[in-house]
Amino acid sequence: MTGYLYEMSTLADKSIDGANHSVVSEFVFLGLSNSWEIQLVLFVFSFMFYVAIMMGDSLIVLTVTSDPHLHSPMYFLLVNLSFIDLGISSIISPKMMHDLFRNHKVISFRGCVAWFFFIHFIGGVEIVLLIAMVFDRYVAICKPLHYFTTMSPKMCILLQVAAWIIALAHSVFQLVFVMQLQFCGPNVLDSFYCDFPRFINLACIDTYRLEFVVTANSGFISLGSSFILIISYIFILITVWKHSSGGLSKALSTLSAYVTVVVLFFGPCIFIYVWPFLTVSVDKFLAGSDFLITPVLNPVIYTLRKKDMKMVMRRLSNQFLSLRKI
Repeated sequence: MTGYLYEMSTLADKSIDGANHSVVSEFVFLGLSNSWEIQLVLFVFSFMFYVAIMMGDSLIVLTVTSDPHLHSPMYFLLVNLSFIDLGISSIISPKMMHDLFRNHKVISFRGCVAWFFFIHFIGGVEIVLLIAMVFDRYVAICKPLHYFTTMSPKMCILLQVAAWIIALAHSVFQLVFVMQLQFCGPNVLDSFYCDFPRFINLACIDTYRLEFVVTANSGFISLGSSFILIISYIFILITVWKHSSGGLSKALSTLSAYVTVVVLFFGPCIFIYVWPFLTVSVDKFLAGSDFLITPVLNPVIYTLRKKDMKMVMRRLSNQFLSLRKI
């Protein structure tokens, strides 16, 4: 991931050098807090969440890939989601924790551009994956006889490729607008990461139209995707209720957990990009929850609660313990 960031940074720097005559070479973060005590608490919690994300998602990838019984369309999508969570956490968390105890929190211009490029790229992939996962559940519950025909290996690969292409197009679209910006004065970002809402406000040109385009591109995508997901979950719930009243409580428990993840993932995105009256402290809190809390909940809600996953993990742990005794 670090190699990709460096390569993307170099490409972005070459492109921007040709199209953008900025005099600002770096940006300064104000960070999350100036209090040493609060910084220490934030570091402890951030480190705990980061370790939990790394261990949880890595365990899911290892478990699914090592057991043929889990090679199903649903787990194929879940493994991809785990890879995405590993990626977003590796981009945000180390830099955020490193900056907590630095007085001068800086990032280069090209590093900032590369950062929000990958944030939007990985976020775009996750959005498409979440929609693909609800489509998978819809077919499994509403059209079970056609499940393996519809969710064939070819369809799974197609959904994965579509997620990467759509996310790449979204990120490149954002990057094109950044290449037109000129930064000739202030370089202080009252944040702990690089993203458009704070970034474009430092430009030396009138950014009203650009802010509208960014809102339309990122904000309404988040709003529309969350609406599609929630409506889809409600439709699945109604289908379960019509066919089997006994399974309604189980379906309600499962889908309510899924909706919780959708709200926690899309909620911060919607407020950051669509709602224009956010204070800086609220903005930081929402961004932090999106980068730390949601990736922790994804493995727990989508994967670790499933019985077959627990059985495979238990068997793998027993095999590991037996090998240690030898």
